[in-house]
Amino acid sequence: MTTALPPFRKIAQALRGDILAGRIAAGEQLPSENDLAERHETTRATVRKAIALLRSEGLVLSEQGRGAFVRPRPHVKMLLTGANYRTRRDSGTSNFNAEAAAQGQLATQRLLGVEEVPAPVEIADRLTVPPCTPVIVRRRLFVVDDEPMQFCDGYYPTGIFRGTAVAQPRRIKGGVHAVIEDAEGPVRARITQFVEDLDVRLPVPGEAEALAIPEGVPVARVLRTAYDSQGRALEVLDSLVPTDRYAFRYVIDVP
Repeated sequence: MTTALPPFRKIAQALRGDILAGRIAAGEQLPSENDLAERHETTRATVRKAIALLRSEGLVLSEQGRGAFVRPRPHVKMLLTGANYRTRRDSGTSNFNAEAAAQGQLATQRLLGVEEVPAPVEIADRLTVPPCTPVIVRRRLFVVDDEPMQFCDGYYPTGIFRGTAVAQPRRIKGGVHAVIEDAEGPVRARITQFVEDLDVRLPVPGEAEALAIPEGVPVARVLRTAYDSQGRALEVLDSLVPTDRYAFRYVIDVP
């Protein structure tokens, strides 16, 4: 199989192996085109094709006049279980911020807008309302250590949340769930279940630019529906996350 590969793919395969095995560390510069051409007894043009392939896979970054570097792969491991969600919730800090802080990172949430919109079909289905029913959407950008981490649009039924802090264009201390679970608030519910649907695809150009996603890195679209103890769907979060910045873990308890 290896002998049948074109020369540029052989070079890419060797470099890829070194990168994935950690022999060339994140942030470290690759050997120069001249060095690689000499090592593999080929031309600089062939080496450039190999590096372009690794760049398309999201493994390396090229800097004009400096060369190619192994792309750093920062991860925030967002872990959500019933136990740690309740611990975070009781602390008065949103789960995202608390999870990042537990890993020594600073998370912020930038509120991009709050408005009433006709419910998209996927959202309406999860909120169990007819399509195009007015719903409240809160649009946010999540940032960790000044790096954009995800876009998150939260959708809420107007019949429950109109007139509450959720419908107002301002940040909410502790997040929307603090409003939902406030024993003296307008909703007075307890979240007892999340259901997530995940889809992985390549980003469109606007998404790649806004989230600073390198070439070759896919995104995950995560639809998370939150239910209360009565089985009501109170929230649907429609999140778009670069897959190089997250690790997903699902804990499934089977009775």
